Amino acid sequence: MRSFISLIILALIFSCQNPKKSSPTAEPFFKMSLAQWSFNRSFRSGGVSPYEFARLASELGFEGLEYVNQLYPDVMDSENKKAAITGFVEKNNALAAQYKLQNVLIIDSEGDLASSDENTRSEAIANHKLWIDAANQMGCSAVRLNLFGESDPEKWVANSILSLTDLADYAADKSINVIVENHGRLSSNVPVLMKVINGTAKSNCGTLPDFGNFCIAEEGYGSLFDGSCKEFYDPYKGISEMIVKAFGVSAKSYNFDEEGNETTLDYNRLLKIVKDAGYTGFVGVEYEGDRLSEEEGIIATKILLENIGAKL
Repeated sequence: MRSFISLIILALIFSCQNPKKSSPTAEPFFKMSLAQWSFNRSFRSGGVSPYEFARLASELGFEGLEYVNQLYPDVMDSENKKAAITGFVEKNNALAAQYKLQNVLIIDSEGDLASSDENTRSEAIANHKLWIDAANQMGCSAVRLNLFGESDPEKWVANSILSLTDLADYAADKSINVIVENHGRLSSNVPVLMKVINGTAKSNCGTLPDFGNFCIAEEGYGSLFDGSCKEFYDPYKGISEMIVKAFGVSAKSYNFDEEGNETTLDYNRLLKIVKDAGYTGFVGVEYEGDRLSEEEGIIATKILLENIGAKL
């Protein structure tokens, strides 16, 4: 049975007739993009093509697109990855133009950049350079990387600095920023992560702060939202520390109360931190809950961001 909040969200949709008209009179201090991962269940089930992403984002009133490469099996499973990426770029550029949307960033899944095995790390760097090229051809501003491959903090920092320095140098003349999201374990231990970012000394190497990804437990990712994370970094402190080097922001959400507020995170507090830092770029909606449908959750998050962003 649908939760009460589902009925509220649907009432908002129907009263507005069109999600594009749901914005308050005042404009938020940021632009809004849609993280493709918000529709990951639809895309991964095979029921919806990932090349429907631009259409879906347009219908929901977004301005920017945040791609997730692992949602494209035609690319990731191809025996000729370079040629497949060329096709990915051509198709998505055409779709973004058709729906008058801006390509913002590409989220990767291309190997362990923090690995202590030199061959593994070198292969990951080479794989990531293909996506930096793609981002450049698509007019994106950034490629988001994961820092996996090592559990020892000192080795993780050293390996990560080497990889990010290489990639940032490669991306510099392509006007691409190399950014790291807090994505579990050491990457969510923000002081350690910022040691890496600052250690590169590269102006185009920065962060993608995610409101909800602050689980630092060794057992795995875990979640702040469902209580499965045994140890986590304070999200408000984490966003404050990461935002100074941010080239993007991910507004993760999971569940909402009857008033439309996210039930785990204080979005007012989080967005005030973002605004006070002078950030005015894209904030990406990333719904990961299961009580609402993907579309309902995306709309609920978008409305919440619009309302708070316009008031701050």
